[in-house]
Amino acid sequence: MGTMQVLQSTQPMHCELQEAARKGKPGKRGTLMRVIDFLEDGFARRRSRHALMEMTDSQLKDIGLSRADAEREGIRRFWD
Repeated sequence: MGTMQVLQSTQPMHCELQEAARKGKPGKRGTLMRVIDFLEDGFARRRSRHALMEMTDSQLKDIGLSRADAEREGIRRFWD
């Protein structure tokens, strides 16, 4: 998958699980959806950060980042 595809990917990872949670009871749905959203957001950030690390210096310059910026971002934990 290309770098830009990773950065542009917004499709939820667990659509079926989210749909099942929407049909469930309100209390369970809220908790389950918060956990799913947290994980999806975190792993999307992780993919984007790793994509930054794979970019060339020229590509990073185009988006206003240095290699040091990309590496500093790339080593962050997914929940940051």
